[in-house]
Amino acid sequence: MEDQIKEIKISALVIAKNEEKNIEDCLKSVSWCDEIILVDSKSTDRTVDIAKKYTDKIIVHEWQGYAFARELSLQNALGNWIISLDADERVSPELKNEIHQLLNQENLKNGYFIPRRNYFLDKVIKTCFWYPDYQMRLFKKESASVSQREVHEGFIVQGEHGKLKNDLIHFTHQDLYSTFEKINKYSTLEITEFINAKPVRKRDLIIHPVAAFLNHFISRKGYKDGMHGMMVSIVHAMTNMMRYMKLWEKQNVTKKE
Repeated sequence: MEDQIKEIKISALVIAKNEEKNIEDCLKSVSWCDEIILVDSKSTDRTVDIAKKYTDKIIVHEWQGYAFARELSLQNALGNWIISLDADERVSPELKNEIHQLLNQENLKNGYFIPRRNYFLDKVIKTCFWYPDYQMRLFKKESASVSQREVHEGFIVQGEHGKLKNDLIHFTHQDLYSTFEKINKYSTLEITEFINAKPVRKRDLIIHPVAAFLNHFISRKGYKDGMHGMMVSIVHAMTNMMRYMKLWEKQNVTKKE
């Protein structure tokens, strides 16, 4: 029969909002997959228009959180295997080849952690616990569910896990403007998880950020990455400080309706 339906073995899942600078390279890196599903949270830039060159499976919805978007992408996937990535991530050619070889084998595990190569201002960061930064990104659909966290959510895969050797590329901080935006956004999302947090004290605003800086710059050897390592360590300190400041605000300031 000539018009047999093509078997979908692997689905690529991507979530995005206003990612016109990243989306093309992201989708191009998974164009070898049997299908690409993009969940877009009503982008106001050219994200969707660019994505149409790579897939017709684009789901546009109101923003309801990262976990909701990932769940929506998973529900609509037809592949037995899933590879998940964000718009600022790329599947390297080496990783692509490794996945191809893996899926042609037998007795596979249910999920595979992939090392992630994180960039900060165009430099790969190998210190500060930024590498290998293993992420569960390749897995059997039937074994997966989505964690319901506000931020740093991901897929939970039941059963045996393995590790791949080649990298997922992550352009996480491409400029300082977007870095400060992320600090503001993620610190706001993170405090929603501190439901029963202790009252914030003055010393918390000093001790915890300083400890975060020293931990990343000294203990986790950020100094080996020079100025970039110092700035990454400062970012961790700033994120920590913003988290405590916003938590104090939540505990002490009554906002007017």
